[in-house]
Amino acid sequence: MTTDDQSEKIAADKALLRRFEPVIRYTRGEAFFPMEVEPYVRACSLWRQLPDRPAVCLVPEGELTLEKLAEPRTEGFDALYFLKFIEPLDLATLTGYQLQEGLKKKDAMEIFKAGRGRLARVGHGSRFIDALFSLSLLARGRVPGDTAAAAAIAYRKILSENERYVYHGRVIRRNGWVALQYWFFYPFNNWRSAFFGVNDHEADWEMIYVYLSESDAGEVKPEWVAYASHDYFGDDLRRRWDDPEVEKLGEHPVIYAGAGSHASYFSRGEYLAELELPFLSPLVRAVDKLHEIWKRILGESNDEAEQELKREFNVFRVPFVDYARGDGLAIGVGQRKEWAEPQLLDPAPAWAMNYRGLWGLYARDPIAGENAPAGPVYNRDGAVRRSWYDPLGWAGLDKLPPPDEMVTHLEVQQNAILARQAMLKETIATKNRELMGLGIEASAMQGRSHLKKLNAAHQKQITELSKEISQLRAELAADEALQESMYLYGVQLSAGERGPLRAHIHHAARPATDEGLQLSRFAEMWSAISIGLMLIGFVLITLFARAYLIFGLVGLISLMTFIEAGFRRQLSQLVNSVTIGLSIVCALVLLFHFFWEIVIIGVLVAGGYIMWENLKELRS
Repeated sequence: MTTDDQSEKIAADKALLRRFEPVIRYTRGEAFFPMEVEPYVRACSLWRQLPDRPAVCLVPEGELTLEKLAEPRTEGFDALYFLKFIEPLDLATLTGYQLQEGLKKKDAMEIFKAGRGRLARVGHGSRFIDALFSLSLLARGRVPGDTAAAAAIAYRKILSENERYVYHGRVIRRNGWVALQYWFFYPFNNWRSAFFGVNDHEADWEMIYVYLSESDAGEVKPEWVAYASHDYFGDDLRRRWDDPEVEKLGEHPVIYAGAGSHASYFSRGEYLAELELPFLSPLVRAVDKLHEIWKRILGESNDEAEQELKREFNVFRVPFVDYARGDGLAIGVGQRKEWAEPQLLDPAPAWAMNYRGLWGLYARDPIAGENAPAGPVYNRDGAVRRSWYDPLGWAGLDKLPPPDEMVTHLEVQQNAILARQAMLKETIATKNRELMGLGIEASAMQGRSHLKKLNAAHQKQITELSKEISQLRAELAADEALQESMYLYGVQLSAGERGPLRAHIHHAARPATDEGLQLSRFAEMWSAISIGLMLIGFVLITLFARAYLIFGLVGLISLMTFIEAGFRRQLSQLVNSVTIGLSIVCALVLLFHFFWEIVIIGVLVAGGYIMWENLKELRS
């Protein structure tokens, strides 16, 4: 590619990225916004960590550049590289910062008020796991609390020198799609320290895709958008462009960013996020499996509601609220702040491809929540991100062609099915002739004792061949039904219809409803102290009433459950559940004590019923 061609491609890619660049709406109190990487790297130092050794500074703060960051390093398989953005503040600076922040909060745009208590939204099991998670922070590696304040001061200094809000972008053409990838780099994630979330960590990379179809004339049309958001993946990340959930300003999709976490959401609101701890993964899988079995027993129900119930019930995930209210600063076209010129990641710059380390502090957190992330190309372990090398598969779009090509692909698939049907019919006809031949031979052997073994072999062949032909006929019937369905789908596509908007979604992120947040302050307070009270009650029973430990624990749990139901206005449901439970227990006790009497009565009733039915048949 010549220099002129390269320049034209860069200009065209930037124009396409700008045409569909998103608008991001933040929550009040958000302190960090997307920036370009160069000033961040200049403010960092580069470190190397080897197992069981103290970290070593390779490039001190003030000397690091993107060129130095991209230099090759080969200190062995166990070497881990990371950046360090800031040092924690001393007491005097921290006090001054907090006083300054207190004065700033008189500005309405700076005030953040937490919503209804997150623990009030889940049950006792989840609260207990949450308590264990909170205690684990005392032993795990974590980012010090004053680091967020130091990061805010450093970030404001960078903004004061050159206030720019920047995204990094790529334009990828694959399988008929044009994928626009937007990367947003934040210097710090203060979800835990500022918004009562899961973690804090230096640096934060977030990303969305806009998927376009392209005509032969080179005109593009937006078809899908996909937003990266916590533990969602595949089809669940994606929404069709005409979905009402996708808010747009002209051709610019709107993102509601989680406060501190910077996760991307389609709608404003408060989202109950759940953290799955690695060591609890087997229990999470077991509970999920039980839900699947229970669903099959009860029959199919609303998939979305079932998935929500499944996630709420799994007590082995830690609950947190992600505030994506959109009532703070907005960045994008026509907003208070607008995007500067995009920074292209195609061709990928050396700093993105050559540096596989972390973009912030390595906190030695065994579950990685407080460790900084890697860059846009790599995961923390150095492997390439799927969102980088597989832009379509990352959002489950690799199985669909662009809408303009759908009819053509449909016709090709229909022809393939027709060819398969022809082969099936020929195979069935051949095997059916073979089956009839075996049947005729078997019939001819009847009454010939000397052909007994041969007849048995024929009968075995007949049984196996009949089963095989039956399976082939079932496959042919399924293909014929599929062919009819594809024909109807083709008619639908030709009429301009694209089918259900959300049929591809298995589990969608949903903000909490107003009804779901209508909990009293007493309920919130109770949710905050209930686990602590339960632990204290357990200790008191153990110390002063150990002889009645079992009865004491049952009474304690019953009392806690009763109070919980009262706060949630679910006393009637609790009474019904207890009544049903006691009825089942009573039935089991009666069954145990009068088992043989019940069996005898059952057999007598069954015998009488059978005689009655048979005599009634004779009289008819």
